[in-house]
Amino acid sequence: MVRFSRSERGQALVEFALILPVLLLVVIGLIEFSFVWNSRNTILFASRDGSMLAAEGGSIDGTDCVVLNRIESDVVSPAKSIQIQQVVIYWSDRNGDLVGANQNVYGRTGSTTCTYPDGSTITVPYAIATSGYIESARCDVLAGCGGSHTTVDIVGVQVTYRHNWLTSFARITGSGVTFTETTITRVEPQK
Repeated sequence: MVRFSRSERGQALVEFALILPVLLLVVIGLIEFSFVWNSRNTILFASRDGSMLAAEGGSIDGTDCVVLNRIESDVVSPAKSIQIQQVVIYWSDRNGDLVGANQNVYGRTGSTTCTYPDGSTITVPYAIATSGYIESARCDVLAGCGGSHTTVDIVGVQVTYRHNWLTSFARITGSGVTFTETTITRVEPQK
């Protein structure tokens, strides 16, 4: 049996008191990092899903509403779709860069309603801020559509998301982090 003197027990308590804040900081940092990583993966998935739908829709009117609706439904807890800042649907080159000014920028304010030939409608909580890549201008013909459309387009979907810190301790460092995820997909040839 080992006996500790009174001063040794006090020393262990002081050491624990010195280490506890560092330990809590590490644990809270890991928790916040996991929430940010989860939100980032959710937004990346939404971007990929939206890009595939935009590629499948090609030049069909209302494709953007379908893409925005899917992005909205793909963002699940702990991420919140209300934290999406903007969605950009654009004509991309093979490297993912914007071609010219061909982009539709949607901000998460207001709403947009698309009506389809069968009479159905979709309303999404996004308003268009910049319209430079309307659905009917997208090339979905393998031989090209003329002009600078030498083959089918590559469509990109970029989602910008604002993640607010979830633990009150992390809010001391600021309000959160903003990140952007982008995915490009070749439009499916229709003709």
